[in-house]
Order: sequence, then C-alpha cells, then structure tokens
Amino acid sequence: MSTIPQVCAAIMRTVTTEAELAGRESGLVRRKRKLSGDKLAQILVFGWLNQAQATLEGLSQTALTLGVKVSPQAIDQRFSPAAAAFLERVLQAAVGEVVSVASPAIAVFQRFKGVLVQDSSVVMLPQELKEVWPGCGGKRGGQSALKLHVRLDLKGGGLEGPALTPGRWHDQRGTGELPPVPQGVLQLRDLGYFNLGDFAQMTQQGVYFISRLKTGTKVFGEDGVELKMPEMLGNLGPRFDLPVEVGGQCRLKVRLIGTKVPPEVAAERRRKLREWGRKKMRQPSQQQLGWCDWTLFITNIPTPLAGIEDVLVLARARWQIELVFKLWKQHGQIDQWRSQNPWRILCEVYAKLVAVIIQHWVLLVSGWSYPDRSLMKGSQTVRNYATMMAAAVAGVIQLEVVLEQIARCIASGCRINRRRGRPGTYQLLMALDSNP
Repeated sequence: MSTIPQVCAAIMRTVTTEAELAGRESGLVRRKRKLSGDKLAQILVFGWLNQAQATLEGLSQTALTLGVKVSPQAIDQRFSPAAAAFLERVLQAAVGEVVSVASPAIAVFQRFKGVLVQDSSVVMLPQELKEVWPGCGGKRGGQSALKLHVRLDLKGGGLEGPALTPGRWHDQRGTGELPPVPQGVLQLRDLGYFNLGDFAQMTQQGVYFISRLKTGTKVFGEDGVELKMPEMLGNLGPRFDLPVEVGGQCRLKVRLIGTKVPPEVAAERRRKLREWGRKKMRQPSQQQLGWCDWTLFITNIPTPLAGIEDVLVLARARWQIELVFKLWKQHGQIDQWRSQNPWRILCEVYAKLVAVIIQHWVLLVSGWSYPDRSLMKGSQTVRNYATMMAAAVAGVIQLEVVLEQIARCIASGCRINRRRGRPGTYQLLMALDSNP
C-alpha cells in the first residue's frame, strides 16, 4: 500500500531522475542546456495538468514556477521526433511505478485478491503520424491512431498501463501488452475481449472472470443438450443462475446469469441494433432481436463465493473504467490540442498521459479509501494544485505538504450525491452482504 511520501517519491522519480535519463537516451539532450530534459518534462506535465489547453505562453509561465526562464518560441522549437521519443520514455517510467492503497470499505472486494476492470480507448492522431502509430484507415477510422489499454484495480486503485499499441490492433491483441493476472483476482472485461480460449486459460490459472455473453455463443445444459437461446430464457423467470457449458468442441463450464431488462430498455436496444443493421446493410435476425430482452453474463466464480446479486452488481462495476477514460478525455483532454504540428501533438498526448497518471496517484492517496468520493470532483482539486506541485518539484515548498492539503480537501468534500431512485454503483456495492 502506498502512502503520501511514497507517491511523492514516485512523482519525483518520474519527472526528475527518469526524465533526465530519458533526455539523454532519446538524444533530446546532448549537452548541458538551460532547458534540460527533466525541466522540459516538468513544464509540459504540470503545465497541461493545470490547464489542459494551456498555450505556449501558459507553459512558459509554468517554467518560471520551476525556476526556468524560457520563451514560448523556445518551448515550441523543442517539439520534434526526439522530444516525442523522450516523452514516451517518461510515460513508460510512470507506467512502471506501482501505486496502490488500502481497499475502500466494500466487503465484496475482500473476497478477491483484486478486482480488475479492463478496457481500451483510442486517440485519433494526424495522418502524418501513421508510420509511428498506424490506424485502421478507410471507413473504419483515421490513418493514424493510438490505442490505450488500461486495467484498474477497484480494490486497491492500482493502474496497469496505459499500454500503447497501434489503433488498428484488436483489443485482445493488446491484452498481451499488460502484466499477467495473478491467481485469485477477478477480471471484468468488455465484449471486445470475449474469447472462450482466454476464459478457459484463466480458469486453469485460478483467475476469476465475469463477462457479457456474446450473441450466438453455443450454450449447453448439464445434460449436454444445446439450449435454444434466447427462446428458453422466458421459462427461467426474470432472474436466473444456471450451470451450463459454453463453446463448440471444447466446452467450458460456467454459470449463466441473466436478468430481464425493462421493456423500454429492450426497445432502445432493438432500435440501435436495427440502426446498426442499416449501416451494415444487413437485417438483424429474430434471435438477435430476442437477446435484447436480456442482460446475460457468464462467470467461473463459484456460487459460494458470489451469489447472483453479487455477480450482477460486480458486473456493473466494470463501467468504472469508462469513467477513467471519460476523466482523461473530458478533463485531461488527452485527445485535444491547439496545434497542427504532428510532433507537438504527439508530445502533448504523451505529456498529458503522464499528467493523468500522476493525477491518479494523488487521487489514490487522497480519497480512494472513501467509496463515496467522486473522481471527477477530486481531479479538479488536483488540477487546482498543479502549480503548487510544480513549485514543490522545484524545491520551493515540500511536495508532501501539497499532497496533504489536497487530501484534506478531498476528505472534506468531492462526494458523490446519493440517489434513492437509481442508486449509484458504490451504493449497490456497499449494500451487498459481507458474507458470500
């Protein structure tokens, strides 16, 4: 578990020692200069952490906070392929730091060694960068794109990634860029990662999973007879937990857990499915339309460890990774810039990713142990103190003092508003019984 002093050490290593080393190894800094590699990293990271759309003038003011007098033009001249390689190395150093804290007071998390939610997000780049980060091209997307693969541990808050891959890579291929998952950990993943071979391997390794059931997957009862999906679901009631086997020749034993959705939700799903069919010039089948009435999951978690209600609420928690990407894109604006220079754009993406990682570390030691704290509100507090963090890195004040002040602000506020009609995810998680 990390503490404020340990997070301070991680920040300092990333933007000083590692940044200085990256400056030399990337070829960005070949001789002693006023604007060294570590100072450039600090200017960009804290400048864009403070103001995601900071101008060159704004970045030069951040430089003054760091004790460096440099003109906006001088900063602009640094944006080059060497600078991009330098900042990518700084990002790799940040990703390599291990920061996690004590689990929030959510009993169901204590049944697992970790609760990992995994997903990816794409940042579209100028086509001039297609040789660096190739995209899908054509109708499927731009010529250049960067895909971020991320895992978030809901139990300890630890972040794995972002692992960077070309935008054209499939999600499942990008999983190999992340660390192996230890035994006893629960993984929550999107349909983009649905792979029965992966699920079988996870089961052999003692890793738990919960996944949406992919439409068209063959499902067999315990007697080996194929179940007619979704026709047979109507006989099981509005909620069910059924032992089944899924797959073709090689079948995997899992629990099939389902809940019937309200008619208005099913109608909206059918509307989207038909809209998708029109774009693809194909008509949805009656079977596909029938699946819209249900939300179906498969899991290898034993029933004594997690009942049907536990699985349904845990599956809903997967959306927390979507909130992280929303935070990075809406607040951190990792996919927005003010320039047409492709190398400046790539530098900005890397620097902003370092900024949001540091922001995540600060949020962990400031408010992760409080289940009802808002990451959105907390991130704004961190941004408000970004200039003071830069001053602390320069030695003007102590970084621990700044982070302790941020922690006090988040502890006294930044709460998620409780909802009675439609409880939030944290309310549902806390409401689960502490005993499986």
